[in-house]
Amino acid sequence: MECLEIKPSKNLKGIIEISGAKNSALPNIAATILTDQPVILNNIPDLLDVRYMISLLKSIGSNIEKINENSWAFSLKEPITLEANYEIVEKMRASILVLGSMLSRFGEAKVALPGGCPIGLRPIDLHLKALEKMGVKITKEHGFIVARGKPKGAHIIFDKITVTGTENIMMAAVLAKGETVIENAALEPEVVDLAILLQKMGADISWDWRNKSRTIRIRGVKKLKGTVHNIIPDRIEAGTFVVLSALTNANVILKNYPYELLTYVHYVLKNIGINVVQIDKNSVIVKRRNELKPAYIETKEYPYFPTDLQAQFMTLLSVVDGLSIVKENIFENRFLHVPELNRLGAKIEVSNNKVAVIDGVKKLTGAEVKATDLRASAAMVIAGLIAEGKTIIHDIYHLDRGYENIDTKLKMVGAEIERKRITQPKVKTN
Repeated sequence: MECLEIKPSKNLKGIIEISGAKNSALPNIAATILTDQPVILNNIPDLLDVRYMISLLKSIGSNIEKINENSWAFSLKEPITLEANYEIVEKMRASILVLGSMLSRFGEAKVALPGGCPIGLRPIDLHLKALEKMGVKITKEHGFIVARGKPKGAHIIFDKITVTGTENIMMAAVLAKGETVIENAALEPEVVDLAILLQKMGADISWDWRNKSRTIRIRGVKKLKGTVHNIIPDRIEAGTFVVLSALTNANVILKNYPYELLTYVHYVLKNIGINVVQIDKNSVIVKRRNELKPAYIETKEYPYFPTDLQAQFMTLLSVVDGLSIVKENIFENRFLHVPELNRLGAKIEVSNNKVAVIDGVKKLTGAEVKATDLRASAAMVIAGLIAEGKTIIHDIYHLDRGYENIDTKLKMVGAEIERKRITQPKVKTN
């Protein structure tokens, strides 16, 4: 087991490069199952979740070769099995994405019910109802989803916007016989990135995402081909480093920054007193006013404020004078970081597990805390960099699931942060 030991670090200086998006890499890797030809994916971040997904595809029978540090070649000629086993799937919810791609190409899939962050139920019923509408027979057996039958074109209307649901049905539809129409589809940039990859592979997809259309039309084709594709930059990592830069008065250039994907986040930041300034097409610096203002933030599906930045902004608002309110609309259990921030001296009260009222304090003080989920872990890192004294963060495997070498990146710009191995104490028995 490992922990992070952090000391207050201000006036950071240097360059931080934003990595490829985890939430784009995972569905794109799953999409390589759809063809027997090689698919090369560039800008893949080195993350635990990516390693899990690669292990899952290897277990299915994919031939996977590492080209360089962030580029991989994927090829699946003949599957060894069409079962996604529990050992891998329980670690990562995104494993469910192989369901659509395996069904689309092979007409059969057996996927263990997924795990992941403890931030809410995130039911996959929407995926399964849509697949049944496409003619797939679905049963649940001994903790597995068992799906049989080649998907056929259908008219799918999601009751609720679902990112992985949209991605799964897109992949199920690209080789289906006939036309599939998906309504109330997710607009997240990572879903668009998957659509672009599928189009490069030869999929017939019509979608006016630039004008925020939530209707996708897919005409099934007989076969997809190999291609080369670059994963988009991670807008959540980018937003995390903006908050971190503002709070530490950093003079840091953020490279490979996806400016156009964070329009609403920039609007919220500006109201607080933080400006993200472009210095060239792909790089920004962060400027802030001396006195920041409290804010009201409400999480919502893209193009509005992302739930994956809620915890980081709560750390920001915890040291802004006045009352701020954060309302969480996406997940029912995404305030697990609040007790940890309060341990550091924040004053945050939660009502009905949905609304957090933040009474800004002058400073945070170091303590031992734990990373309760992926994005909460980033919030703890930010808090540790501005807290007086030493902060120790436990359970940092969450951090490694979604942030590529974050401690190394921060050390390169002057942060006092060390990764340390924890020795478990021996338990005496009589």
